[in-house]
Amino acid sequence: MSRRRRFLGQVAMGGAGLLTGKELLGGEGIDRRREVEMEELGELDVIVFGGGPAGIVAATQSARAGARTMLVEKNGMLGGTTTSAGVNFPGLFHAWGQQVIAGIGWELVERCVETSKGSMPDFSAVPDRHWKHQVRVNRAVYAALADEMVIESGANVLFHAMPASLKETEDHVQFAVCTKTGMLQGRSKVAVDCTGDANALDLAGCALIRPERLQPGTLMVRLSGYDLKDVNKEVLLASCRRALDTGELRREDCPQGAASAWRVLASHGDNSLDVTGVDGATSRGRTAAELAGRGILLRLYRFFRAQPGLEGLTVEYMAPECGIRETVTIDGLERITVEDYLSGKVWPEAVCNSFYPVDWHRSDGHGIEKRKLQEGVVPTVPRGSLLPRERSRLIAGGRCVSSDPLANSALRVQATCMAVGQAAGGMAALASQSGAEPKDVNMEDLRRLLKKHHAIVP
Repeated sequence: MSRRRRFLGQVAMGGAGLLTGKELLGGEGIDRRREVEMEELGELDVIVFGGGPAGIVAATQSARAGARTMLVEKNGMLGGTTTSAGVNFPGLFHAWGQQVIAGIGWELVERCVETSKGSMPDFSAVPDRHWKHQVRVNRAVYAALADEMVIESGANVLFHAMPASLKETEDHVQFAVCTKTGMLQGRSKVAVDCTGDANALDLAGCALIRPERLQPGTLMVRLSGYDLKDVNKEVLLASCRRALDTGELRREDCPQGAASAWRVLASHGDNSLDVTGVDGATSRGRTAAELAGRGILLRLYRFFRAQPGLEGLTVEYMAPECGIRETVTIDGLERITVEDYLSGKVWPEAVCNSFYPVDWHRSDGHGIEKRKLQEGVVPTVPRGSLLPRERSRLIAGGRCVSSDPLANSALRVQATCMAVGQAAGGMAALASQSGAEPKDVNMEDLRRLLKKHHAIVP
């Protein structure tokens, strides 16, 4: 049973420029009061913050392992980068002709492809470009299936809520969550941060590492209503250069000059609308990113529609939020360097594989630094990279795992985040049930649990 502490708040209705209760109701004034409740939950085993690629899987794995689990998500649907940020091609799950990441995340992708009557690439053939093994998913179906998967696992879900405080004590974690109607507080044996930005761990006082230069974000859009064959490229580029000179377009709209505008047009938007100079770890930073991204889109939209052959251009889709590639990483017990990643180091306590080229987008928007993995190389992720130093009941899931910027540019992708999330959820469940700290959970027990739920463990 929940216990509630009640706080009475007075809502002032009078004063300059405000209608009184009497004026609003057309009758006698009323004393407008409402109760603000601080709801106190019974104790949980595991609390997971963030319902993106890592959080969905972490909560599902924790609950399937028998832990009393709650998943807290700031948006109104699960999926994070896949749905709210619109990057609906979670990968990569395969390397060198074989599957290297499976488990609960892959189960969700398979369910979505099957339900929406989609198709999979031929994973047996090694592609000349890594993105050819990405799996496009229907965003709406994916979000609904994520709901179904988490609820079926037995986990509870709370939308439109964010962590407000987190404090580790000797035998549990105290947390508070900000909801639309007030604060909710509770206790958990273990907390897992899958926010992508280590927001909960930051509240707990964990040491975080912020790169000097952050990769740009991207606003996912879909442009339609035109045929590129009807557009004269040279005329378009010349017009774009004039627009940049006059201020009709800003430099941030086209980080690489007129070529940026052509790239957006040629790809019909998709993953090409970069937003530079933003820090997505805070609400202020995210606000700046959202305003900047939509401002760029609007200026390009007005410019394109005035060009010959583009009079019918329209914005068919715009993601609800700007996709963020990079913010912070934790200072973990183990730190993955780019040398570790590129060499395919198999850590003694590896919990999952990873597979993606180093993919660091330059902070000024001028291209990408790429480093391909050598044939046969499959990097791994150690348990220690999920565990903040000097903390005993907190776990990081997703892209904020302890790693340097170049390694993180590969580790941040969705399939790896799913695999890391499953390891985090499994470790949290075992720690909550055994009383051990996550760093002391028996590795063979963790590996057995992950394999039981079809994960591939190095």
